[in-house]
Order: sequence, then C-alpha cells, then structure tokens
Amino acid sequence: MRRKILLFGGLLLLVVLVALPFLRNPERKTLTDADRVGVSGAFIRLQQGVVHYEVAGPEDGRPVVLIHGFSVPAYLWDGTFETLAAAGFRVLRYDLYGRGYSDRPPGSYDLTFYEDQLLELLTALDWQPPVDVVGISLGGVIAAAFTRDHPEWVRRVVLMDPFTLSRNTGPFVVPVLGEYLTYAALLPMLPAMQVADFADPARMPPGWLERYRQQLRYRGLGRALLSTIRHVLRQDAVPVYEAMAVHQRPVLLIWGEADRTVPFAESELVRRALGDTVEFLPVPNAGHLPHIEQPDLVHPRLLAFLRR
Repeated sequence: MRRKILLFGGLLLLVVLVALPFLRNPERKTLTDADRVGVSGAFIRLQQGVVHYEVAGPEDGRPVVLIHGFSVPAYLWDGTFETLAAAGFRVLRYDLYGRGYSDRPPGSYDLTFYEDQLLELLTALDWQPPVDVVGISLGGVIAAAFTRDHPEWVRRVVLMDPFTLSRNTGPFVVPVLGEYLTYAALLPMLPAMQVADFADPARMPPGWLERYRQQLRYRGLGRALLSTIRHVLRQDAVPVYEAMAVHQRPVLLIWGEADRTVPFAESELVRRALGDTVEFLPVPNAGHLPHIEQPDLVHPRLLAFLRR
C-alpha cells in the first residue's frame, strides 16, 4: 500500500512539474498590429520585424538615441526623453526586439543582433551621423558595441549602470532546462524583481508594474530574454568598453551607488577600461535606475555633457 502511495505521489509530482511552465507562463497571445492600436509613438518594419519607436524634440536638434535595458521597454526613459526634448535635442527611443511593442523574431539575441537593429532603425528614419547614444544596463553594452563597430555614427556616449561582468547563468544555458526555467520561474517572477532596481521602492513611478506586465502577455519575450542571457549576459563586457575606448569618444558614466542589479563596485572596472575619456557621476541614494530616482542630479549633468 505504501509503495502505491509513493508511486502515485511521484506521478502526481511529475505531472505538476511538466505542467508548471504551461500554468505559470504569462505569454498567452501573439503580438499583432491590432494590439498596437492606440499605443503612443510609431512603428516601422525593418528586416527582422516591426519596431516600436518614438521621436520628440525639434527636427534640427542635436540627435540623441536612448537604449533601454534587459527587460523594461523604452518607457523606462519617460522623464529623460521629455527632458532632452524640452531642452532642444532630437530624441529617439525604441523598444529592443523582443520587448514592449516591437516584434519578437527568432534568432540569436547577441550584440550584433542589437547593433543591427539600431543601425537599420537610424538609416530607415533617415537620421544622419553623428548621434549621441545613451544606454542603460544591457543598453549600455549595446551602446558601447555600437560605438566600437560604427564609430562614424557616434559623437558622445552616456553609460548608466551598464552591464559589466558575466552573470551566473547556471542552468539557463542548458538546452531544454533553460526554456523550462524561463517559463516556469523567470517570466512569472519578473514583475516582483522590478522592485530590486530601486534603492527606495517608493520612488517607483505610478503604474510601473502594470505597464511592465503588458509586454508579458505576448509570446516571444521569454525566448528573447533567454537568448540574451545565453549570448550576452554570460560574457564579460569589459573588453567591449576597452575596444570602444580606442575611438576616443567622450563618455559620461553614471552609476547608482545603491545598485543591486549591477553593483556599484563594478564601476571601477568600466572606468579603467575607458581610461582618460570617461567622466564619472556616482549617484547617491539611487539603485539601477538613477535617472528615475535622482533626476535632479542626473539630468542636469546629462544635459551639460551632451551640449558640449
């Protein structure tokens, strides 16, 4: 009798484990043009799919591109986008492939993939070089790689809490197991994990989590994040910053002193990699998103740097 109970319990546990990714996966529908109706900004079809973007500021303003991070779409830049536009800059922000209202194409989400998206978007919008690039977290290493490989396009670079050292991706790099964990654990946990990006959760903008959950509904986000983990986050980014520094573009490095996502101690590695070209702004009482938690410190310094 005991053996039968153990066997039944084992079978039940197996069924639960197999069903877990299907039960917990928030991705329920395919992103279509109908889902984009009423969304602010504009859309353009590039080689890999539709990209959601927004442009503001005078047409003759100095061009600035804002690149968001690992999972939070371009609305991450709300305050900075508005500040730059009001100051006379021509500002572009966009959703990386796999995030927000941009398509989620199959393929390897490596740095070349993200660089190609940016270059094709700038070309399609008929923007002319050079531009200033501002990247945060994953967007920081994308901005650095873009500068390394397309220096003729870049005038100045701003890096905010950029991804630096490889992360312990552990089982996520294992085929099948990584997919299982993405849908059973990572995606369901992502909204709660947003709190860790703030030194003070009370500074999280109203409606932040609701906006974040919107993109979780569409198929392909998990695949994009997992591919990014496997192709970008498992490798050190320091060599990218060293290669970027060869082109001697002015760099402003901004880092929240209370960052728990990319620890403040890693800022020293980036500063050494960039050498004499870097200006450094440590931001007290700020986590991974210093431009949101301490805009009165970050935005004036950002404007002064870009105006030179």
